[in-house]
Amino acid sequence: MDILLVASAFNSLSQRVHAELSDLGHRVDVVLASHGPDAVRAAARELCPELILAPMLKSALPEDVWREYTCLVVHPGPPGDRGPSALDWAIAEQAPQWGVTVLQAEAAMDAGPVWASETFPVPPVGKSDLYRGEVADAALAAVRTAVRRYAEGSFKPRPQSDPGIPVVWRDAFRQERRRIDWERDNTDVVLRKLRGGDSQPGVLDGLLGREVFLHGGHPEDRLRGRPGDLLATRAGAVCRATRDGAVWIPELRPRKNSGDPAPFRRPAADVLAAFTAGTPARDRLPDDPAPLELPPDRRTWTDIRYRQLGDTGFLSFSFPSGAMSTEQCRRLLAAYRYALGRPTSVLVLGGARDFFSNGIHLNVIEAASDPAGESWANLHAMDDLVEAVLRTTDRLVVAALGGNAAAGGLMLALAADEVWCRRGAVLNPHYRRMGLYGSEFWTYSLPRRVGAETARRLTGEALPVSAATAAGIGLVDRLVPVAPHEFTAETERRATALAGHPDLARRIAAKAAARKADEERRPLADYRRAELARMRAVFFDPTAPYHALRSAFVRKQPGGSARPLSGGAL
Repeated sequence: MDILLVASAFNSLSQRVHAELSDLGHRVDVVLASHGPDAVRAAARELCPELILAPMLKSALPEDVWREYTCLVVHPGPPGDRGPSALDWAIAEQAPQWGVTVLQAEAAMDAGPVWASETFPVPPVGKSDLYRGEVADAALAAVRTAVRRYAEGSFKPRPQSDPGIPVVWRDAFRQERRRIDWERDNTDVVLRKLRGGDSQPGVLDGLLGREVFLHGGHPEDRLRGRPGDLLATRAGAVCRATRDGAVWIPELRPRKNSGDPAPFRRPAADVLAAFTAGTPARDRLPDDPAPLELPPDRRTWTDIRYRQLGDTGFLSFSFPSGAMSTEQCRRLLAAYRYALGRPTSVLVLGGARDFFSNGIHLNVIEAASDPAGESWANLHAMDDLVEAVLRTTDRLVVAALGGNAAAGGLMLALAADEVWCRRGAVLNPHYRRMGLYGSEFWTYSLPRRVGAETARRLTGEALPVSAATAAGIGLVDRLVPVAPHEFTAETERRATALAGHPDLARRIAAKAAARKADEERRPLADYRRAELARMRAVFFDPTAPYHALRSAFVRKQPGGSARPLSGGAL
């Protein structure tokens, strides 16, 4: 069918719906509702779709559109649930199970007849992680069912007036409900509030006399202090005392009226440093680093960990939104070198649920006093990490993608010998939408896997790729068809089996020989030099589109074209 997606943003769920419906043979176009109702009307008139689908919508569809076309809306709540904050309520009320409903658009919000629904468990993770994991899995199952039922033509959607559907209206989940009472709330309550607003909208609070939004939360088992006090920093995060413990908060976002020129999410320690510029070193928060190999009894947070099982090493990392700053890249490279010093024959890179990596950290770059210089430093740090993986010849390296990967972050994965990918992940093997040529040795790694012609198509079309399609074209070696919470254990099982395979020594020797032959044909340094020349020309040209695109992306400002997306730019 010809299907038009209407989305407030081409976010992870919208991309996954686009990719997986395209895999099924549908022609899928996208129009952004953020460009206004007239853009939606124009797209419908131009394309005359057989079906309109709204996977992520913050505003109502124009009435004349939903009256003329069948419009199906994905609602992140079970049948009968209505309101704009479904997931927030599920997390706040500790629902063990929740649902996704595909319903038909009508005048009343979320009140249309039900075309399909799916349930999913609600693990104790951040809302954005839940959204990209369990919610997205359930949403895609429901979307596929609804689209199939619509295409067949005989299905009668179930009205929500049916007595078997309990209707519950839930108001918007406002900051008053999120606010933390540091004197009274215990650690579990604080964590639940932080996880409920981890990506958007955050939890409004006060720090050092400034209003900030707190993003993300993880428990700490040893540090203690007076409730609300800041205790330490670690890997860009800050530790804050609760009534009965402490929590780590990875990111802060200054409120727009706080006077901060960079009112967007970035590492919490960076924001605090901006607030306390000029403070004597003795008055600053102490750094409390965690060892790479944490004891199994520790209940604390760190973004990079190493562990070893027999002949297999596991270097896991998890950065908010998958972005990797200069400092994060350097710390991960140091950890990688540590892992290479361990006696293993297989090294797994990644393996955590949610994002693998999305490449350079645009928010940190945007906040820098010299964004061009920070872009350049971040890219070099990313290249150093990728080159270290490419030059590893004494063991097999596996990149394990439990979630989405894009741009330089995906090229980091492609530097490994094998790429394992959870079936629900979405991959974006391109840079074009940020106005960049790209680096991270993509001109070596991508054609090596998919061929020169497919590499040109992927980077030129700049469209999301489903995990299944990625496996079909050679971008991914193994699909891992498990739920998000099962990915780490399944990766461990498969990696252990790989380490015990009798053919492993031969594969490692063949890998070393292939790397030597490739180096003789064209050195890695040559690929790096050519890519960086193109990127430097962009970074240090103040008129290059990259700077405006980056700023609009980071500051959540409208950008791009209102015309539908099929193979062109948004």
